[in-house]
Amino acid sequence: TPFLRNGLVVPLRIVKIEDLTPFRKVMDINSEGKKDVTLAEKIKNKTAKIGIVGLGYTGLPLAVEFVKSGYQVIGIDINNDRVDGVKSGISYLEDVDDAVIRAFVKSGRLAATTKFDVIKDLDIINVCVPTPLTKSRQPDLTFIKSASKSIADYLSPDKLIILESTTYPGTTREVVKPILEANGLKAGEDFYLGYSPERVDPGNKKYSIKNTPKIVGGLTAACLENITLLYEQVVDEVVPVTNTEAAELAKLLENIFRNVNIALVNELTLICNRLGINVWEVINAASTKPFGFMRFLPGPGLGGHCIPVDPFYLSWKAREHSFFTEFIELAGKINENMPFYVIQRIADALNEQCKSLKGSKILLLGVAYKKDISDIRESPAFKIIELLRAKGAEVIYHDSFVPLLPGMDLESQPLTAELLAASDAAVVVTDHSNVDYDLVLKKAPVIVDTRNAMAKYKSDKVVAI
Repeated sequence: TPFLRNGLVVPLRIVKIEDLTPFRKVMDINSEGKKDVTLAEKIKNKTAKIGIVGLGYTGLPLAVEFVKSGYQVIGIDINNDRVDGVKSGISYLEDVDDAVIRAFVKSGRLAATTKFDVIKDLDIINVCVPTPLTKSRQPDLTFIKSASKSIADYLSPDKLIILESTTYPGTTREVVKPILEANGLKAGEDFYLGYSPERVDPGNKKYSIKNTPKIVGGLTAACLENITLLYEQVVDEVVPVTNTEAAELAKLLENIFRNVNIALVNELTLICNRLGINVWEVINAASTKPFGFMRFLPGPGLGGHCIPVDPFYLSWKAREHSFFTEFIELAGKINENMPFYVIQRIADALNEQCKSLKGSKILLLGVAYKKDISDIRESPAFKIIELLRAKGAEVIYHDSFVPLLPGMDLESQPLTAELLAASDAAVVVTDHSNVDYDLVLKKAPVIVDTRNAMAKYKSDKVVAI
């Protein structure tokens, strides 16, 4: 039908409905004739509602940081204790204060639930679930797959999904994307998908989520644009990379770098023991070089989720492409053998006291994987206890951060003069700052120090690894 424009008759072109789609997107007009608010606009004006799937060492601090930045956040976790803890304003992590949780919950900016149906009302979902290894040292993506399926059930257009769990390159595209697309929506077209590796270091007082650069990778340019925009509101520096695979591999490289260098100093420890040289003195001397050297320390074995696990994720993926990461796997082998070396050092120390490992009472000082935190994930203490028991030793431990040791039927004992004197050997597995090392030196018959915690004491009772 023609119509008049400035007094002239103008024919009206017939247009197909699908031809109007780009126009509608530009104008952001919904079916009621109202202007839609885009995800980008919600991110900028802080009205985007965020969900964190997994409220562990990564998820809870991330949730807190989002709330600090002005967003409303709901944590989703299948662990009732974690959910109840958040609801009650009680933090189960050293890095998050109870008062912070209580204030955020009271203000209505932070909530927690075990129900995934809240996703339908959210704009952004961050997945921060565990990625362990199977018994055969292969990646276990059970939690990622389960979380993705739960998200897919309530997925709708214009949502942003971000995977933060450490994993092998290709997981976001090859595993998460197909699950999320199962109900017909397309990643990069209907919803946005990206990867941003967590960089949480439990117990680190200097670097937090806020001042640690955040790597981001998107499935498409639009995905990257939205994920970058989001984290620009939260952290001091955002580091975009070309795609999700690059972001996934960057995380693995960070921890493989540490794994390999720790293996180097652990092997140096074994050599120094044969040569009769103090490895700690050697490392301290080398560390005085102001360029071209980075300080790494030996220990009883690797702990935490990342360093003992991540190299195997890359090794497994590499084998898919007929490539074998010999250097990385050798480093893993050296680090995994350190608990066996610790047992030998304990046996040697007892032998000097005319005692055998069998029948001896061994007191472990610290069982967390690093000092001054309660995190016991992949702690070398588990393997050391297992090996000591296999040799017929009685094992007890003291760790004020870890009252119970799951799976080992052990409880932390108060560190008293009587406990130390009744032990045949004390072994420093984790060098917590709150341990009375003066008392340890005075009362323990012999001390095997795997962390150089007793460095200031010049005593024949102290045996360094």
